[in-house]
Amino acid sequence: MTEEPFLIRSDDAGVVTLVLNRPNARNGLSLGMLRALHAALAEIEQDSSARVVIIAGAGPAFCAGHDLKELRGRNYDPAYVDELFALCGEVMQAIVNLSKPVIARVHGVATAAGAQLVASADLAFAAEDSRFATPGVNIGLFCSTPMVALSRNVAHKHAMQMLLSGDLIDAPTALRFGLVNELVPATELEARTRAFAQKIASKSPLTLAIGKKAFYRQAELPLAEAYAFTREVMAENLKAQDAQEGIGAFLDKRAPVWTGS
Repeated sequence: MTEEPFLIRSDDAGVVTLVLNRPNARNGLSLGMLRALHAALAEIEQDSSARVVIIAGAGPAFCAGHDLKELRGRNYDPAYVDELFALCGEVMQAIVNLSKPVIARVHGVATAAGAQLVASADLAFAAEDSRFATPGVNIGLFCSTPMVALSRNVAHKHAMQMLLSGDLIDAPTALRFGLVNELVPATELEARTRAFAQKIASKSPLTLAIGKKAFYRQAELPLAEAYAFTREVMAENLKAQDAQEGIGAFLDKRAPVWTGS
């Protein structure tokens, strides 16, 4: 009997969709799932045809976090635990460092490391009935690694509310907190996310890569340093053929032709 893959990849006009494929385990981030996701992101980075990435989940949930059954089944072996959390951190950083925008398409629940996955993505579109939580405190294992991404996406008091209570929050609350960008009826979620991804994919891939990298870099800098850094980024960006093509197309009132250079 052939085992189902941890991830299912599909490509459509520059939009790559990665579907977490452990529906019976609520797409828990097992070591195998994390390895598959890490490898897929590395492949996408080298794929010039890939412009935007959508991460979604198969079955009734987006992602319920780490696979607690696997953790217990490994008897909490320190070497395994260290590898698991290290790799999870590498995956989340790979999402942020990827030169292509990443969109989380969320349905059902996104909890613990699943909420971390949503927070690590550049954008998140969620079903109106989706729910989110960092519930580790309820089982004696504080969501310390999910806290890193969460606290960089929402206000500190909102992050602490989620982390200290462990409560599920509904989709409107996640929108108010800034954890997601938009709420969509569940039946329209896939189409809406794809349409937005295609809009992004129509832009210059070079410009997207420059902008995404600069966004996260400037966010770490004091105000004056951020302006100095982004001034240099804009001056360098202006040398690119795509920037000059885009300006020319705007002034000439025509559609730009991107070359990615």
